[in-house]
Amino acid sequence: MVLSPISPSAHPHAELVHRLERGQALLAEGGTNLMEVIGVLKSYGIVLGEYSRVLKDIAARQFVSPFPVFKFFEGSVKPAQLWRHIIHDRINFEYAEYCMKSMLWHGSETDFGKYVDSDEFAANADRAIRAWFRSNPLMRAIHAIAPEMFLEQARQQAYYRNLGQFWTVMSDIFLKLSDEYDAGEISSATQVSEFVLAGLQDAAADPIYYTLSIRGEDYDLVPKSKGFGFLMDAGVPYVEAIFFRGTPFLGTVSYNAQAFQISSNPGEFAYGALYADPLPVGGAGIPPTQLMQDMARHLPNYLSELYDGGTRGRGDLLIKICESFQKSMFCVTTAAIWGLAPNPLTTDDPQQLAENREYFEGWLTRLTESRVSRVGYTV
Repeated sequence: MVLSPISPSAHPHAELVHRLERGQALLAEGGTNLMEVIGVLKSYGIVLGEYSRVLKDIAARQFVSPFPVFKFFEGSVKPAQLWRHIIHDRINFEYAEYCMKSMLWHGSETDFGKYVDSDEFAANADRAIRAWFRSNPLMRAIHAIAPEMFLEQARQQAYYRNLGQFWTVMSDIFLKLSDEYDAGEISSATQVSEFVLAGLQDAAADPIYYTLSIRGEDYDLVPKSKGFGFLMDAGVPYVEAIFFRGTPFLGTVSYNAQAFQISSNPGEFAYGALYADPLPVGGAGIPPTQLMQDMARHLPNYLSELYDGGTRGRGDLLIKICESFQKSMFCVTTAAIWGLAPNPLTTDDPQQLAENREYFEGWLTRLTESRVSRVGYTV
């Protein structure tokens, strides 16, 4: 059984609502869309592997270090590595931090978000902070005078760990997806979304935790026993903070309160990956530029050849990668929407079908001002 079609006048994206109901992706099928999505997700998967490893290392090694100058070096500062860092011949881990800080700043109503603001977390963090500064009386005195300072840093480290764990799983999913495509097993955008959904479901209950080792003793800042899971406590807040809300990019809008270019309500922000205009990518102060530079280093040959064959060749490479990346994120968003649906997509129950339709309409209403109009209907 299926519900009657939605009138286009009743919803601006009635066709896309129907597509979700039928188990089809938001991204239009055909053209070069599939090649772009797979290619960019392969490079993204490689980059996320780098990001996740360093974020987890920072959470393990830095914690409340007051001056983490070499935090991106994973405990080994070599002259050649330092020189590459100075001349910027390296991965832009600053973008990984941008995403982490966006999650921290926006917060979340998930159990994890509530926990890091709780007295229980504060008590766990206090014990770890005291142990961290056990041989540093100056820092212990500062902590006693201003305990919120290092507590806030501990909260930030919890998000380093959270995002690092999330990206480890997503990196594996995207690289396995590329392998399936190379083997001829993936032939549509819908199959991309189905593959990502299966990966999300397999990892949904993976624990999100943060145990810090200090001088051989473990301190549970976010204990496994809290039961925080990959999907609801890492995936959902990531999608909300990075795909939807984001943060205004310096140089593109005014932060002057009198200009009223930025809403005072962060819940109304629409600066995330699904909304962003790709054209500013490449400009100073635009964080996604760093991500696109990183992905440009790891493009598969077939995607490089596609970009080189364009009118401008590699002259607008970062913009091209950003456009492909947005297409891929709408495939990932499709998987997330399906995964959080109130009822199975295969249901025949009229009540459940109606609930699903209302749910999908809500998502498409929120996506009205996003780039879905461009990627959902064009190839």
